[in-house]
Amino acid sequence: MKLKKVMAVVLAGVMMASLAGCSTKSNVKINVIADLKGTTVGVQTGTTGDILVTDDKELGVKTVEHYNKGFEAVQSLIQGKIDAVVIDDQPAKVFVEKNKGLKIIDEEYTSEDYAIGIAKGNTELKDKINAAIAQIKEDGTLQGIIDYYIGNVEGSSPYVKKDVERPNGTLVMATNAEFPPYESIEGNSVVGLDVDMAQAIADILGMDLKVEDMAFDSIIANITTGKSDIGVAGLTDTEDRRQSIDFSDSYYTGRQVIIVKE
Repeated sequence: MKLKKVMAVVLAGVMMASLAGCSTKSNVKINVIADLKGTTVGVQTGTTGDILVTDDKELGVKTVEHYNKGFEAVQSLIQGKIDAVVIDDQPAKVFVEKNKGLKIIDEEYTSEDYAIGIAKGNTELKDKINAAIAQIKEDGTLQGIIDYYIGNVEGSSPYVKKDVERPNGTLVMATNAEFPPYESIEGNSVVGLDVDMAQAIADILGMDLKVEDMAFDSIIANITTGKSDIGVAGLTDTEDRRQSIDFSDSYYTGRQVIIVKE
């Protein structure tokens, strides 16, 4: 399953908006980050983009509009309701690819390390997950997963669940299936880079993996209340979030970028 296939369903709403015709309410031209001053910017609630744009007073954004899903923010951009969208780089590439008239500005907003969220103080699980991450990095499993979902490397393939004994219970993973290629819905399943990585870790730990889809800003609460064991959703390791949960070692470095109209 390549990235284009992953996005087919998720992008349907955005594409329909494109076909319906774009409003020209916003005529703001944004070519560099400094051009965001005085503009209206869309973000997905609770994401790193939300935190950065809301807290970055030097950015000079006039209004921050919050959306439950990333594609809803992109749809508003297409309709001219907002001037830009701040979002993770990989979903941004897919949205731009599928919607004529959008672009990602060349200037990078910020880079960020993605890690697995774990209940604060659960050092036993954290140590096991860090050891598993180290193992899949060393044996090439993680790179193979990245090659398939992000690199589109010829000959790459999705991770295949291993036939191993699972005597150690169930690893419950909280995620938000709105971030392809990290996670998205295909049929009745949540698929993507994060899901394959979590499955590889569960295989090593001798556990079953249960994936639970929820709003992004509910993930940390589910971890802190013990409803989920881990949070895997392109989750950025930040000092603010460390007040509530612990993080594993980083498994991928992503970027926040800005989508605007051409």
